[in-house]
Amino acid sequence: MILNHVKMADTGELLNIRVAGDKITGASAAPFKDADDHWQLLFHQAMVFPGLINSHDHLDFNLFPRLGNRTYTNYTEWGKDIHKTHKKEIAGILKVPALLRSEWGVYKNLLCGITTVINHGEKMAAKNAPITIFENSHCLHSVRFEKRWKLKLNNPFKAQIPVNIHIGEGDDWSSYEEIDQLIKWNLLKKKIIGVHAVAMSESQAKNFEAIVWCPQSNYFLLNTTARVNLLKKHTNLLFGTDSTLTGNWNIWDHLQLARQTKLIDDVVLYQTLNQNAAKAWQLNSGEIAAGRDADLVIANIKPSKKALDAFFAIHPADLLIVMHKGNIRLFDETMRGQLEAINISAFSKIYVNGICKYVQGDLPGLMEKIKKYYPAARFPVSATEHQA
Repeated sequence: MILNHVKMADTGELLNIRVAGDKITGASAAPFKDADDHWQLLFHQAMVFPGLINSHDHLDFNLFPRLGNRTYTNYTEWGKDIHKTHKKEIAGILKVPALLRSEWGVYKNLLCGITTVINHGEKMAAKNAPITIFENSHCLHSVRFEKRWKLKLNNPFKAQIPVNIHIGEGDDWSSYEEIDQLIKWNLLKKKIIGVHAVAMSESQAKNFEAIVWCPQSNYFLLNTTARVNLLKKHTNLLFGTDSTLTGNWNIWDHLQLARQTKLIDDVVLYQTLNQNAAKAWQLNSGEIAAGRDADLVIANIKPSKKALDAFFAIHPADLLIVMHKGNIRLFDETMRGQLEAINISAFSKIYVNGICKYVQGDLPGLMEKIKKYYPAARFPVSATEHQA
């Protein structure tokens, strides 16, 4: 397959991309000389970028609305409050089997152009998922909620994989202090990827392989966020959405908020979603280059927008193609004429903001299954032309 005449999201450079199997086999400004035997797609005013890597989500918690009604000092205060004030609502959603909740969490990511999601929590054990569900980390919840965390942290049988843990999620002394505890008890000097890091100092950041910035979640809970402008000097910076318990389903809303903070520039923010994340999680993606996994997203360019301005203006309705390991997982109705060879029976028709998309798998069927357990479930997409 050859994707012709697409603009690189970060540079605006016109590019042609050749894909064979699950890999990118070439990327060139010039047409490919051996193109005649390839399935070719032609684009006009469209950008391409590596499939987004969402470095923090809880896949089974994405049926929840945002829960919380005030500014909290830390995550433990928030957790106690919502379990007290939203007990009935939480119980109702938890009636939905965890696998169904997680499957919706996968689609939530796919619909936004995310091709890899780092799942924090119990392993999903999903088969034939349309995106990569990364679970090859030593996943601990947090210093205060993970029982026997010191012993688990120093498990010698997991010494070769990074530790993935919520840390410093608060705006108080105890949140700062728990970071020091974690550093002190990392006896095996394991690579730690810390999530949130709101209370983290520059000196503490030096002890982390990377931190995952989740600004929308942070502002919702704490009305502040990590000082990523300082922390990025000392560690790798990644980006995450967290679940819908504390943020919008749409990662593009999160990115626009991140941009508004002006804590980091557009190039650095862009790299948190691809090459930085691929390096931290040791993925063969995050870059448009020969030999990399063919995780690619193509989207319409809004009029008058250029390069990264156009990238950060994207909404899920703008996506034309989401490709995962060389397989098209989602495409816009306007692409159907060029995709006649695709097995359309493997896709379901949905609407995002009234715009028709085809997504691999039976997404409408999944939504109906969920509603049998939880009739009040609401989804940001519809199986009919008129949005709910």
